[in-house]
Amino acid sequence: MADVLTVPGTLGIDFGTSNSAAAYRAPGQAARLLPLEGAAATGMPTALFFNTEEQRTHFGRDAMAQYLEGEEGRLMRSLKSLLGSSLLQEKTAVHGKLVSYQDIIGIFLKRVADQTRRALDGRLPERVVLGRPVHFVDAHPERDRQAQESLAAAARTAGLGEVSFQLEPIAAALDYEQRLEREAVVLVVDIGGGTSDFTVVRLGPAQARHADRTQDILATTGVHIGGTDFDHRLNVEQLMPLLGYRHLGPSGREVPSSVFFDLSTWHLIQWLYSPKALAAARALRSDYRDLHLYQRLMRVLDAREGHRLANAVEQAKIAASSRHAAAAVELGWLEPDLAAEITPEVLGDLLQALLQQVVACAAECVQQAGVAAPDAIYLTGGSSALRTLRDALRQQFPGVPQVEGDLFGGVATGLAYA
Repeated sequence: MADVLTVPGTLGIDFGTSNSAAAYRAPGQAARLLPLEGAAATGMPTALFFNTEEQRTHFGRDAMAQYLEGEEGRLMRSLKSLLGSSLLQEKTAVHGKLVSYQDIIGIFLKRVADQTRRALDGRLPERVVLGRPVHFVDAHPERDRQAQESLAAAARTAGLGEVSFQLEPIAAALDYEQRLEREAVVLVVDIGGGTSDFTVVRLGPAQARHADRTQDILATTGVHIGGTDFDHRLNVEQLMPLLGYRHLGPSGREVPSSVFFDLSTWHLIQWLYSPKALAAARALRSDYRDLHLYQRLMRVLDAREGHRLANAVEQAKIAASSRHAAAAVELGWLEPDLAAEITPEVLGDLLQALLQQVVACAAECVQQAGVAAPDAIYLTGGSSALRTLRDALRQQFPGVPQVEGDLFGGVATGLAYA
C-alpha cells in the first residue's frame, strides 16, 4: 500500500452479508479482534444508514438504531448478496450524489479501514486478507470471478490497497487450530448470512508450522444459502399473509406475489421505494378483497419500513431458536394488537427444505474428503447458532462432537493467520 503508513503484520477482514469483523496479527503473535464499533473488540452489522437530514453516514448498530428510531434516510443491508449480480453497478442517490452499490461497499470497507487505523496508531497492516465464500454465485464461475474482482476493487476504493483472498471456512479452520493439542480431521461449518461453506481439513500443532497447507485441505464445498434465506422464508410464510400474500381478490385470483418476495429479501427492499415500484404497489388495490390488508402493505412501503419488518422477523427467529420457545414478532409499530410469532416447530417445518440442502452440502464435503466421518464439527458464522441446523447436523453425523467457535469473529481471526 504505497503512500500509506503501515505496521508489520496481517489484517483479516470478514466482510459478511449480515455481520463483519476485522482482526490483526503482528508477526509471531496471536491474532486479536479489532473494535469496529466503540471500544469493544467485536464485529458489527454490515449495515449503512444514510441520514438525509444530517447528510451523514452511520454504520453497524448505529445505522440500525437510526433506522428503527425513524430518522429520515435510507438503510442498506446485505450488500454482499449483490456481488456477482448486475445490480452491483446500478446507481442510487446518496447524499446528493449518484453512486453504485459497489461504491457503497467501498464506503463500508473504508469505515473498517478507518477503525483499524484508530486501533493501530494511525497505521494499516502491511498485508490485508479478505474472506470470501466458496461460491459467491453457485454454478457460474465467470460471475464468481467478477464478484471477487468487484470486492477487490471496493477494497482499493476504501484505501486498503491490493488485497489477497482466503476461503472463509479455511480461515475458520485456522482459527480453530490455535486451540488444538493434537491432530484432528475437522469439518468446518461456516453458516453466514448469505452462504453456507464447508471444508474438511487436517489440523493440529504440527500442521500449524507448515507454510503451505495445501495438502491439509481435503475438500471444500459451498451453497448459496444462509441466514438471510432463512429470514426470507419465515417472512414470506409468517408475515406476508398479514399484508395480502396468498389473499384471494374479487376475481378469485391471488394478489400478485412479487412485491411480497422482494419485501422479504434484505438486499431488494430498498428497490421497492422507487416511484415506479410504489406506483406498481398502489395499482394492486383492485386485486384485494380485504382492503385492510392492502392498507398494511402500503403503510410499510410508504413509510419505508421494510427493513424494520425484516429485522423483527430476524430477532424473533433468534429468540425462538435460543430459548427453544415461541417468540413474538414485534409489530405494534405497524398496527396496534397485530400479532405474529415464530415457534421452534415453525422453524423446523419452514426451514426443513433449506436445511436439507445445507446439510447435504456438508455431507458432500465429507464424501469428497474421503473420510468416514470427521473427528469434530467446528461451527462458526452467526447462523450456525440455529438449533434446528445443529439438530440436522447431528442426524447426519451421529456421535460427532460439535464445537462452537467465535460465531462472529472466528473467520476474521483466521484470516489474520492466513
